[in-house]
Amino acid sequence: MREYKIVVLGSGGVGKSALTVQFVQGIFVEKYDPTIEDSYRKQVEVDGQQCMLEILDTAGTEQFTAMRDLYMKNGQGFILAYSITAQSTFNDLQDLREQILRVKDTDDVPMVLVGNKCDLDVERVVGKDLGVGLAAQFNCTFMETSAKTRTNVNEVNVANNDVIDG
Repeated sequence: MREYKIVVLGSGGVGKSALTVQFVQGIFVEKYDPTIEDSYRKQVEVDGQQCMLEILDTAGTEQFTAMRDLYMKNGQGFILAYSITAQSTFNDLQDLREQILRVKDTDDVPMVLVGNKCDLDVERVVGKDLGVGLAAQFNCTFMETSAKTRTNVNEVNVANNDVIDG
């Protein structure tokens, strides 16, 4: 069975762990507990083939940037997450992507841009059009998700299939 390393990156508090746990275990984690590093494994079927995903849920805080280079080096696909309720988390994505491309030493890295917390539309500060525009600039798939309501949680993984197909 093929194995693939998917790395979930984004600023602190955007819901990386909530998305990951919702995908792997089907539960919503309500309380915020800053992550240092968690690794999850889930078997999925892609194009009729069984695959094992190793999903690395990374720290959003700056103090762990040295570890981040290692995640990026080993990762085969990336989920770049931001919160639609926090502009700063969206602004951080450009630097994250540049760091991935530098570490991987290529411009062709499979990634999915994810605007999380779409259930909080009344608190939205980052318009969907901005996510669509940034994804076009990054040449990657974009979708909005909610770990709480499970909106598009499985679809993010399917969008990362170019990692597996590639």
